[in-house]
Amino acid sequence: MTEFNFIDLFAGIGGFHQAMHAHGGHCVFASEWDKNARIAYEANYAEIAPNLFANNYRFFNNDITEADPAQIPNFDVCCGGFPCQAFSIAGKKLGFEDTRGTLFFNVANIVRYKKEHNNAPRVLFLENVKGLKMHDHGNTLRVILATLDELGYAYNYEVLNAKYFGLPQNRERLFIVAWDLEQLPNADFHFPYGIDNAGNTIYEKERLVEDAREVHLSDIFEPHNAVVNEYTISDRMWAGHQARKARNKANGRGFGYSKFLPNARYCSTISARYWKDGSEILIDQEEYGLNPRRLSPVEAGRLQGYNIDGAGWENPNTSVLTHEQIPFRIVVSKKEAYHQFGNSVAVPLIKRLAQEIVEQLLNIENHG
Repeated sequence: MTEFNFIDLFAGIGGFHQAMHAHGGHCVFASEWDKNARIAYEANYAEIAPNLFANNYRFFNNDITEADPAQIPNFDVCCGGFPCQAFSIAGKKLGFEDTRGTLFFNVANIVRYKKEHNNAPRVLFLENVKGLKMHDHGNTLRVILATLDELGYAYNYEVLNAKYFGLPQNRERLFIVAWDLEQLPNADFHFPYGIDNAGNTIYEKERLVEDAREVHLSDIFEPHNAVVNEYTISDRMWAGHQARKARNKANGRGFGYSKFLPNARYCSTISARYWKDGSEILIDQEEYGLNPRRLSPVEAGRLQGYNIDGAGWENPNTSVLTHEQIPFRIVVSKKEAYHQFGNSVAVPLIKRLAQEIVEQLLNIENHG
């Protein structure tokens, strides 16, 4: 297995860490400002990356704007799901200077410092919402790509959907993979678009609908008896959901709850607000004569590809890829757990991208 170092910026609860670790990556620096996410991150990665938390958390930064690039160990891959912020582009230079005052500037500044000191990372692995493509009329993405050009990186970007990577969730995100032209002058990167039932990578979009791995929502379920009492919504809440949906439909807004049968191939995108009422993903329980239920926090984590034991599995022989991930423990409140999983990346998708980055970019013998 190829071994390499990576940094985990805007780390959340470590979806990138899970994926990169699975393919030989060693995390040498991480940054996350949210207090509860930091608790979850340390609880789950202290054993495999104790270096991050030693010496008073020297390499577990809590404010990327205050990180000193000179104090960050050298790394091969920069991972980061940076926030989507509009740039002022007052001077319309469309490059590094236009990113000042944004968190992407701090990512670019770390890369630029390492490059200036002959320790340029070979690969940048970035994630964002699908809307980044059109954010601020496309200016935001143009500035980001121009900055990568200025830093000396070639790149490719694509919108990928978790439902084609072995998860029963319709979740689209934009990914940018960039590589240093000095070290990898002849490289290219071809995105995977999904995986098939045998676990093979699908590189052709036209094959996805027919050949992508088949999973069902019930594949992430805990046993029914373990969740029915706590997560079945009340008559009052169910009536409220239905009234709100009818009202919105009458007003032409179309917003409201979404209910899914257990054998559904996928559900809606889980969001950070799922803890409020679970309306975007309600599980139909008519077969039991019950109101719908919310996903449990354990199921919300599994929906993002985290391997969480919980109370067990409704379908122990599920094909969902979470069984291949290192175990994950929930160590925060239910509200925070929902919030964290809603904000997370989909781990199996990131894991397959990590595999492709290793094979297509890091394993190239001649780095220039």
